[in-house]
Amino acid sequence: MPAASNNVQAITLKTTAYRSFTIDEAVSWVKRLCESKGCSPAVADSLAHATVAAQARDNEAVGFRHLADYLSGFSSGRIDQRAEPRISSSGAIVFKSDARGGIAQLGVDRCFDSLCHAAYENGMATFSQCNSFTSGELGDYTLRFAKAGLIVLAVANGPALVVVPGAKGKTYSTNPLSFAAPSADGIPLMFDQACSAAAFVNIARAASTGSELPDGWAVDQHGNGTRNALEALGGALLPFGGHRGANLMLMVEVLAAGLTGANWSLDSPAFHQGAQTPGCGLLILALAPDFFSSGFERRLASQLARLTQVGVHRPGWARQHAMADSEKDGISISVELLDALSSM
Repeated sequence: MPAASNNVQAITLKTTAYRSFTIDEAVSWVKRLCESKGCSPAVADSLAHATVAAQARDNEAVGFRHLADYLSGFSSGRIDQRAEPRISSSGAIVFKSDARGGIAQLGVDRCFDSLCHAAYENGMATFSQCNSFTSGELGDYTLRFAKAGLIVLAVANGPALVVVPGAKGKTYSTNPLSFAAPSADGIPLMFDQACSAAAFVNIARAASTGSELPDGWAVDQHGNGTRNALEALGGALLPFGGHRGANLMLMVEVLAAGLTGANWSLDSPAFHQGAQTPGCGLLILALAPDFFSSGFERRLASQLARLTQVGVHRPGWARQHAMADSEKDGISISVELLDALSSM
């Protein structure tokens, strides 16, 4: 299994040992780990960059901890670790990818430059993908496109995890959506959120640490509200806002599964057990702002500054500053987690 480079040092914080990496060292460590599981260099590289970027933005739930789901998937056959996405196009602005049972990130990487060019030339472009493992950190995609000067909306689906008001059993995944837009101040506006009251990875993390859940996040197997994370894993998540959240889930489902040809959440195999790919869907819509309104980035920066002055939270600000800090100071991962990943 891969070992950290010689200049990686171990430190101790509150009785937990941590190992510090530069961003490049962390990417290399994850790449070597993935390749040791039989991943192609392309799959290993794509997943390593996405994993480390999430961790560097302090989005730990879809960083190194989520990497365990991929390693398990490689071993079980839920993820084809050497799958090369099948890319096609329809006209000048529609790019389609069949992930062929592989990771979602590689299809986006393969189409990134072409999609940006198409949006610059035509005002908009779309990316549609089916038949992949889960999307990972959805905000990673939107943030990358926003840094390239595009306004972006991304939606994704997955296995059914959520019970909505009036339904008999789980019907939708957490069905996340992410939005990002470039700003003249150099910090894109970005948010990335599940349509459920909480992301599944947060429930799983609470179960592993024995933490209680807030009210309204989940129900147990009998449909009763629960704050016990283990009971929630055996039950179902809840949408945020009741029927309003359920409506957004349906919208995401139509776009991410219906439009892409991916599995509906009801038909999607589990992402954490079994040997079948979940067959998830991902849709990305990119708009070139100058086709719609000149000076957009300057106007957005001014508006965001006004909103901040009156106390409005600016989504994505903290995570992007965390990335800047990580690029300067590196990232620290618990030795316990690194050892667990290496031994999988």
